[in-house]
Amino acid sequence: MSVESVSAEGFARESLTVLSEITETARDEVAAAAGLIADCVRSDGVIQAFGTGHSQAIVLELAGRAGGLVPTNRLSIADLVLYGGEAPGVLDDPLLERKEGVAERIYRLAAPRPQDLFVIISNSGVNNVIVETALQAKKNGHRLLAITSLAHTRAVPAGHPSGRKLADLADVVLDNRAPRGDALLDLPGGGAVCALSTLTGVLLVQMAVAEATRLLLAAGERPPVYVSANVPGGFEGNLELEKRYAGRIRRTAS
Repeated sequence: MSVESVSAEGFARESLTVLSEITETARDEVAAAAGLIADCVRSDGVIQAFGTGHSQAIVLELAGRAGGLVPTNRLSIADLVLYGGEAPGVLDDPLLERKEGVAERIYRLAAPRPQDLFVIISNSGVNNVIVETALQAKKNGHRLLAITSLAHTRAVPAGHPSGRKLADLADVVLDNRAPRGDALLDLPGGGAVCALSTLTGVLLVQMAVAEATRLLLAAGERPPVYVSANVPGGFEGNLELEKRYAGRIRRTAS
């Protein structure tokens, strides 16, 4: 890649090419993901979304946002403090997500029901807490949707003692098409700049939600969808929708 390609125009061109390719090549996988989401909603399940680091941006795109499905719950390592009674200082450990047992505690704090769907987002798909959460979900009978980079996960060794990766455990895998290391634009002399996985992850999530909504509407069911709290009556209407899932979905100020 030339120096001239490392520019606003270069990133726009390269990223839009990948986004366009995803809309054409990921149709079957998106349809399968939508089926999992629709089945979860119609069975009174909750979509339990989890990611660490910048993958949390995709979690936020799915859980508790305007235009999104109401039965969605954000799982986070911070749950250990917010709901588990741990001291805030525990989050200062940069290696916390690699420690054994963290995922089990997050799972127990969420207390998911068997019909809940787990959606786990990780570009590499190899971090310990990511794989442990996937193992917890499968051990307890949940369906699992993964959003990951197959290029990255195939190029790095497994980080979990089981030797498993997120993609190995999922019922459906959505490939975010990000390169190994995530950054899209190669730099002269080595390295790269401008991450791609957030853009492609958002596209895949919203395509799957849109298709799941189509499936529910085609079956004569009206999916519970959030209205922006910043339109008249939106906040009150959302509170009414949330009552159906009381105690199962968390909505914090952040």
